Order: sequence, then C-alpha cells, then structure tokens
Amino acid sequence: MKEIGEKLKNARESIGVSIEEVSEDLKISPKQIIDIENGNVESFQDIFNLKYFIRDYAKYLGLDKEQIVDDFNEYLFDYTSKLSLADIKNESRNKKEDNKIKSPYTIERKSEKLYQNFIYIAIVVLLVTIIFLIYTILTNDKNEDNLLGGFYEFAEQNYFN
Repeated sequence: MKEIGEKLKNARESIGVSIEEVSEDLKISPKQIIDIENGNVESFQDIFNLKYFIRDYAKYLGLDKEQIVDDFNEYLFDYTSKLSLADIKNESRNKKEDNKIKSPYTIERKSEKLYQNFIYIAIVVLLVTIIFLIYTILTNDKNEDNLLGGFYEFAEQNYFN
C-alpha cells in the first residue's frame, strides 16, 4: 500500500497541487489524503471506502485509475492471504453467533412469529366456538328452554312464517 500512496503523492507533487486543494476538490479530509499517501490502511474503517478514495484520487491526478485499483486489489489479496489459519479459527470461536447460515429466507423475524401465533389463536377460538355450537344444537332436542332453543323459536316465529 505504501507504493500506491507514494505514486499518488509523487503525482500530486509533480503537478503542484496541495493536500488542501485535493481535500476541497474531492471532499476528502486532509488527514485521509495524508493517510492514503502514507499507506495507513488501518486508519480507515471501511476498506471499500478506501478503495473508492484511491480510485477518485488517482483519477483526479490524471493517473490510470484502473491500474491503481488493480494494484490496491492485489495489495488486499496479499494482505488477507497472510492471515494464519489459527487466527481464522480463533476468530470463528470468538463469534457469539450460532453456526447457522443466515439469509433473508431463513431468518425468522419476530413479526412473522407474532403473526403465526395470532393465526393459531384464531383457529383455536374458532374450533372452540364450533364445538360449543354443535354441542348446543345437539342438546337442544333435550332441553328446549336453553338460550339457543329460544333463539331458534324466535327466529322461526318472526322470519320463517
């Protein structure tokens, strides 16, 4: 990364542009420009933002932005391939999440569970109501004085005659 930063710094100095001018034109802080030129990757939280800063900076300086981005991608590949297997295993052990694959299709959302619970409760209430009505109709023959029997008599007298 230092080589990329040196290319950018040399190009900037050769055309006589100050860090403040670059900062103002590209809307990048002067500290970020200095960090790019010094190869301080650790000062950037997001490596993708750094990649785009480098691309825009190279384009601004009139350099071959594609070549600079390719150099940066090679640097990233070299940097990430130097991670030891032990470091990778330790990092995976330190994760508190379970090892399930998470995707938008397999993640259960709380709202979906709430909706499912509502449906189950509605089905149970409906079944209990149906069972109560069937029981009442069957016992209606034995006891004409019950509430539904009276309702049926009222309905027959007022609506069916």
